[in-house]
Amino acid sequence: MKIALGPLQYYWPRDTVFAFYDALATTPVDIVYLGETVCSRRHELRPSDWLTLAERLAGAGKEVVLSTQVLIESPSDLSTLRRVAGNGRFLVEANDMGAVHCVDGRPFVAGPHLNIYNPATLAVLARAGAVRWVAPLEMPSTSLAAMQAALPAGVETEVFAYGRMPLAFSARCFTARHRNLPKDDCRFSCLDHPDGLVLNTQEGKPFLVLNGIQTKSAKVYNLVDALPAMRALGVGAVRLSPQSAHMADIVASVHGVLTGALTGAAARAQMGAWMPGAACNGFWHGRPGLDEVAA
Repeated sequence: MKIALGPLQYYWPRDTVFAFYDALATTPVDIVYLGETVCSRRHELRPSDWLTLAERLAGAGKEVVLSTQVLIESPSDLSTLRRVAGNGRFLVEANDMGAVHCVDGRPFVAGPHLNIYNPATLAVLARAGAVRWVAPLEMPSTSLAAMQAALPAGVETEVFAYGRMPLAFSARCFTARHRNLPKDDCRFSCLDHPDGLVLNTQEGKPFLVLNGIQTKSAKVYNLVDALPAMRALGVGAVRLSPQSAHMADIVASVHGVLTGALTGAAARAQMGAWMPGAACNGFWHGRPGLDEVAA
């Protein structure tokens, strides 16, 4: 199986983003997804900067995919979507059906936010040009097995296997609202939270993470001990979601399991020190997502 680095969900300074990807270029990551998927107000990197990074990473031997924004809200968002979809150089990850329309029959990756839950839907997207699909985060292993049994020819499966889970998107910016700021004058508050802003319950327990218009899990989804099961199902790639620290260490642990140098249990224990929150894996086992089921 290949290791895929998913699109950056957070808002980081430009130099931080470039340094992050330069460091990951030397790791055993096979696929790198680039681009702004959350909020069009995030302008530390322009489209030309993402393309510069794409060329650098392609030169380092990585397969580069340009990801589209999940929630399209304005004519400028649509213009950016069309520019990404028609880049003519790199594969595109479509994160809404408008992006599928814009790729216009060219090969693309069907992103996790297309909500593909049954073989009939996947077959429609395969006819539209999908060469890889990313399973919905809440899909249990039993449902994935059924999807794999009906996988269209020429389509690869990717599973979100590590990171805080992107759960929902809204027209409202929650990070700005936390500061009593309107969305259009957010003062780029997300820059102050490199791994998102943790929202606690009334009992003081971490529950969600606010990331601009995106809501994420406070716990970190970690399926490293399920990698052998994924391989047996024919999964082609596992997705790791970027975080601000120890990302190269996380990649090394996952690579260790894939090569047989580490057991899943050993890697899970090792990764605990590098995660920004507690671990969970419930969805994979058909349980509530925040549960942690022992191997």
